[in-house]
Amino acid sequence: MYYLRFFLLLFLINCNYSENTRSKTTENISVKKADSIYNEAESFYYKDDYQKAFLLFSKAEDIYKQNKDSQDIASSLSYKAIILNDIGDHFTSNERAIEALSFLKQPQDSAHLSSIYNSLAIAQKNLKHYKEALQWYKKALLASTVDNNKKTIKNNIADLYAKMKQYSKSIEIYSSLLKDKNITINKDYAMILDNYNYTKWLQNKNFNPEPELLKVLQLKKDLKDIKGQISTHSHLADYYLETNIAKAIQHTDAKYALSHTVNNPYDRLESLGTLLEISPTIDSKKLFNEFKYLNDSIITAKDDAKNRFALIEYGVEKQNIENQRLKNSDAKKEVQLLRQYFLSGLLVALLVIIIILYKKRQKKLQQEKEIEVKNTQLKMSKKVHDVVANGIYQVMTKIENQEHFDKNTALDELEFVYEKSRDISYEKPDAQDVVEFDEKLSGLIGSFKNEEVNTFLAGNEKNIWNGVDDSAKDNVYQVIRELLVNMKKHSQASLVAFKFERNNNLIKIQYTDNGIGIPGDLSYKNGLRNTVSRIENINGEITFDNTTEKGLKIYISFPAS
Repeated sequence: MYYLRFFLLLFLINCNYSENTRSKTTENISVKKADSIYNEAESFYYKDDYQKAFLLFSKAEDIYKQNKDSQDIASSLSYKAIILNDIGDHFTSNERAIEALSFLKQPQDSAHLSSIYNSLAIAQKNLKHYKEALQWYKKALLASTVDNNKKTIKNNIADLYAKMKQYSKSIEIYSSLLKDKNITINKDYAMILDNYNYTKWLQNKNFNPEPELLKVLQLKKDLKDIKGQISTHSHLADYYLETNIAKAIQHTDAKYALSHTVNNPYDRLESLGTLLEISPTIDSKKLFNEFKYLNDSIITAKDDAKNRFALIEYGVEKQNIENQRLKNSDAKKEVQLLRQYFLSGLLVALLVIIIILYKKRQKKLQQEKEIEVKNTQLKMSKKVHDVVANGIYQVMTKIENQEHFDKNTALDELEFVYEKSRDISYEKPDAQDVVEFDEKLSGLIGSFKNEEVNTFLAGNEKNIWNGVDDSAKDNVYQVIRELLVNMKKHSQASLVAFKFERNNNLIKIQYTDNGIGIPGDLSYKNGLRNTVSRIENINGEITFDNTTEKGLKIYISFPAS
C-alpha cells in the first residue's frame, strides 16, 4: 500500500500542473493525512484508550471513503468493530464488521478478512450464539496467514467447543497446541495448559485437575500474569466447590483480590456472586449491597460508552457533510449552513441530554422495586437449587453410577422433582403462549439464512411494537418480506442486516446488504412499487440510498400509532 502511494507521488511530480494533476496531488495529501490519523488511532488502541482510538479511526475512515480506498476503509471499520465488542455493544460491532466485509473482495485482503471474521465470531459468542460464532471462527482460521494468529483462533475455537459442552473436540485442539514443537513457555502456553486441564475435568468429574492447575498457577505467578492467575483461581474454585468448600472460598477470595489489582469489575462481580452462594460466614447484606452497586455501575458504564461512541460517529458524519457543502457554497451560504448545523447539533445534544436524564430518573424511581425483585429472585434461586437442582443431580448421579438402572424408578423420581418445580413456578405469573410480532419478524428474517446468505437482526425488541395496530404490523411484515425476496432474486448479496429502533412515537427500520445495489436512476415498479405503497398506507416514508459505493441501504420510518 505504501509503495503504491510512493510511485503515485513520483508520477505526480513528473506530470505537468494541469487541473487533473493538482486534483490527484490533493487526493494523495488527503490520504497521507488519513494514514497519520490511522496510525495515531492504533497507538491509542494499544494503550486501551478506546474512546480516542474510536474517534480517530472514524475520522480516518471518513477520509478513506472520500478517496475510495477500500482496504483502508475495511481496516478502520475492523478496528471499530473490535472496540465496540470490548465495550459490550455487540449488535453495532456486527454492523461495522459486515460493512467492512462489503469493501473486501480480493484475495490479497486475507489479513483483513481474518480480523473481521474473528470480530464477528467474538460478537456472536458474547451474544451466546455459539453455532454462528463457530462458523465465523472457522472462516477466520482459513483466512489467517500468520501462525500466532492461527494459534489464538484455535484456542478460541477450543474454548467455544467447551462452552457448547463438546469437550472431546475442545481437548483435542488444546492437546495439539501443547504438542507444537515450536511452543514456548509464556502466558499463552500457561493459558492453554490451564484450559486443557480444566476442560478434562469438565468432561470427566473423576479426573483430578488439582496438581496441574496448581502448577499452572505458580507458572503464572512467575510470569507475573495477573489476569491469567484470576482464570486459574476461578477454575480451582469450580473444582473445589464439589470437593472442599473451604478451598473454594479461598480461591474465590484470591480471585476477588486480584480483580481489584487489575480493575476488572466483571471478575469482581462474579467473585461476589460465588461468595454469596457458598460462604456461610460472610456478611450477606454487605456483600449483596456491594454486588448490586457494582452490577449497576457496570450497566451504567456500558450505556454511557455506547452513547458516547454513537455520538462520535454522528459528529464525524455531520462534519463530513458540512465540509462537502462548504466546498460548493459561497460565503453567504456557508454562514447559513453553519447556523443550520449548529442548531441541529444543539437540538440533538439537548435530545441526548433529555434522554439520559430521563433514563437516570426512571432508574432511580425503580431502585426500590429492583431491590425487592432481586431479593425475591435470591429466595427463588435458593428454592430452585434446593428442590430442583439437587433432585435432578441426585437422579443423574444414580444413572451415571449404575450400570443397569430401572427406567421406571428414574421416571418416578423425575416426576416428583417436576411436581416440586411446579409448586415453585406457581409463585410467578404464567407466560403467554402467543407468538409475538417481534418473534414473527425474527422467524421471517431468519428463514432467508442459508449457506450463501447470512442474515443479522438488531433492536427487534417487544417494546418497539407497543401500540402499533395489526394493520400497520401486517404492512411492515409484507414490506420486509418483499425486500428479502427482492434481495434473494436480484441483489447477489451474501450479507443482509436489519436494524430496528424507536424514538418516542416514531419507528425506524434500516435495511443493509452487500449486493450489487440498484441503478442511480431508480424507477418504482413491481415489488418496489408495492413496498412504497404499503409504507405510504401507514403514513410512513421510505428512502432508497443508492449513493453508497457498494451494496444497498434502505431507510423506513412510520408513526407507531
